[in-house]
Amino acid sequence: VGNSFVFACPPRSNMTMVTWKINPKAGGHCTLGYRADQNKTDRTNCSDGMDWKFRPDQNPALEIWKVGIAHEGDYTCELVGTDGNFHEVYQLTVLVLQRTVAGPGHTKLLSPCTGGSVLPVCEAAAGKPAAQISWVLESNSTLEEEGHDDGTVTVLSKLTAYSTNMTHTTCIVFHPAGNQSKSITC
Repeated sequence: VGNSFVFACPPRSNMTMVTWKINPKAGGHCTLGYRADQNKTDRTNCSDGMDWKFRPDQNPALEIWKVGIAHEGDYTCELVGTDGNFHEVYQLTVLVLQRTVAGPGHTKLLSPCTGGSVLPVCEAAAGKPAAQISWVLESNSTLEEEGHDDGTVTVLSKLTAYSTNMTHTTCIVFHPAGNQSKSITC
């Protein structure tokens, strides 16, 4: 999310026409076209955030400047040339890991690191797909997930540690967009 992305569509000699057909999972279809005989481009229902990366007669690659969840879907490049028709088909899946927050949460005793139960909290907010959370020196943890309208999921993990000498712990967040770890000091 937020990065630019380029779909390749290898140019062919004697190319007469190129069409990008974009079918997002949500929203309407979009097409970008180029006709070599008229040296003309055309676009239908495409957002301003996507266009040809280069001149389509030299390299018909498609670029999305700031990828968002709404860009998920199927992308097809159709090349027509004197030597035949060619297709490049892509399926774009957007991975999101907005942020990871870790903190001491709350405790049942006034002195969280001198006995009783310690409740550190680790949250991976608005991920797609949902993140997985584990703890270093895990004793017992609970996991809560909250789904959002945009398809992302917030995961909250609370660690219950019964220790008289616990001074810190670390939560580890696993996600295809990148793993993170956060240390929590009691």
